[in-house]
Amino acid sequence: MPATSAGRLPYYSLAGGFLTGKYRSKADLGKSAARGGSVAKYLNGKGPTVLSALDEVAGATAATPTQVALAWLMARPSITAPIASASKSEQVGDLVKATSLKLSNE
Repeated sequence: MPATSAGRLPYYSLAGGFLTGKYRSKADLGKSAARGGSVAKYLNGKGPTVLSALDEVAGATAATPTQVALAWLMARPSITAPIASASKSEQVGDLVKATSLKLSNE
C-alpha cells in the first residue's frame, strides 16, 4: 500500500497579521498591542522581501496581500486548509475572497 502524506493546517497563515501588510515598520508595531511584538521578528531578513512580492502580486491581480498570501497557501498541495482569523468584521471579506483567487505558477 503506498504511503500517503498528511495534510497540514497552518495555524499562523498570516504570520500574526504580518502578511496582511499591516506591519511594515517598527512604527507599525503599535497598531496592535497583542500582535505587534510577535511580528517584529518579520521586519528583518526576508520579511520585507516577502511583503514586496505580496504587493506586486496583489497589484497584478487586483487583490490584497491578505488574499494573495492565503490563496498561495491554498494552492500548495500539502496544505489542507490555512487557518486565518479576523479581528474586525470588515476583514472577513478578504478571507472569503482569497478562496476564489487563482494565482499563476509564477
